[in-house]
Amino acid sequence: MAELFRMPAVAADAATAVLSAWQVAEGASFTKDDALVSIETDKAEVDVSAERDGVLLKALYEAGVEIEVGDPIAVLGTAGEQTGDLDALLVELGVAAPAEARQAVRRDVPEEPAVPAPSAAPALSLAPASGEPDRGGRIFSSPLARRLAREAGLGIEALTGTGPGGRIVRRDVEAAVAAGRAQATEPPAPPAPAPVPQATTPAAPASAAGTGDHEDIPHTRMRRAIARRLTESKQHTPHFYLRATCAVDELLALRQRINAVSPVKISVNDLLIKAVATAHTQVPEMNAVWQPDAVRRFRTVDVSVAIATDTGLVTPVLRGIENLSVSAIATRTRAFAERARSGGLVPADLEGGSITVSNLGMYGVEEFAAIINPPQAAILAIGAARDEAVVREGAVTAAKVLGVVLSVDHRPVDGAVAARWLAAFTEAVENPVRLVV
Repeated sequence: MAELFRMPAVAADAATAVLSAWQVAEGASFTKDDALVSIETDKAEVDVSAERDGVLLKALYEAGVEIEVGDPIAVLGTAGEQTGDLDALLVELGVAAPAEARQAVRRDVPEEPAVPAPSAAPALSLAPASGEPDRGGRIFSSPLARRLAREAGLGIEALTGTGPGGRIVRRDVEAAVAAGRAQATEPPAPPAPAPVPQATTPAAPASAAGTGDHEDIPHTRMRRAIARRLTESKQHTPHFYLRATCAVDELLALRQRINAVSPVKISVNDLLIKAVATAHTQVPEMNAVWQPDAVRRFRTVDVSVAIATDTGLVTPVLRGIENLSVSAIATRTRAFAERARSGGLVPADLEGGSITVSNLGMYGVEEFAAIINPPQAAILAIGAARDEAVVREGAVTAAKVLGVVLSVDHRPVDGAVAARWLAAFTEAVENPVRLVV
């Protein structure tokens, strides 16, 4: 029996999402757990799987359209089911009247033609070129294409549409932006020998994508989301910072012994994540987040791990790590890193947690203060291990140390609580045997 397939709520705070691509052709059959459609949110691109066997009777939107969560995006049927009168079926399913349905599902809102200024040159003919559909002076484009064009500084009327009926879609905007970049960075042609003097011609305006001395890279949804969330964090979250220096000689020696026998290679970061779990267990007041009406304290330790990708920083969440071995943490962290760099993370991977671990030590950074990832209550910034002279039992000796900076939300966590947590973390790092028992 035919039924509507609606835009899923793949992210808790997303009112809309972009239909990136259909993974099943219209009229094709699929089985349970097959990927039906790819959905793009601010945080990730997600493949939405089928909950049962069936057939895609009708796709109501093409790829590249931004759609409200809960809106119908397709009609699904049972395997082998066919439909003769689609308009009647849509009415029966409560989508819209036939004419309204066709207009709504396309969302082809025409861009108003620009009105030339009085001093402008005569307008070009609006008659379509050979083989192109006549739009009647109107330019059809998807909402996403119009938004991307505005952000890139491109006039929608200057683009050529490759969608149905000449409709301008996302790939057309992206192609125009790429062409502008290539033009901006193309080296100038060598001058012709002995040029004949002639009247100068006004220079053409620079491409919106950049000029010879710079390049403008349009914001991605992820980049905009990162900017928005971190700006809100600094504006609305009262940060305070605690610093500590941890001796890591024993931690490094333990790692070497573990890696000599373990099939999973352990990194220093894996051990430090486990130390965070230990500190959270000992100081449960830190395992909390601020809510409008209460401080929410968690019963399990969920820790986000900052992972750099080509498109931006993502923070997937390791869940229940108080009960995980260090090797299990290493395995899950590597799996997250691979999925993050291949675009395989889903929004559920990024939700939750009360603290993030951000490690820039591999880049030689000695110390930095990170911005809290809301709604979490803290982020631990970890620097590089380095040789320093330290005093032990009245004698100066060389030791490996690393600096950490704990950024804390002062609303759910007081300074004394954060200080006890940092002391517990330092103790776990400097006496690492407790991390493996």
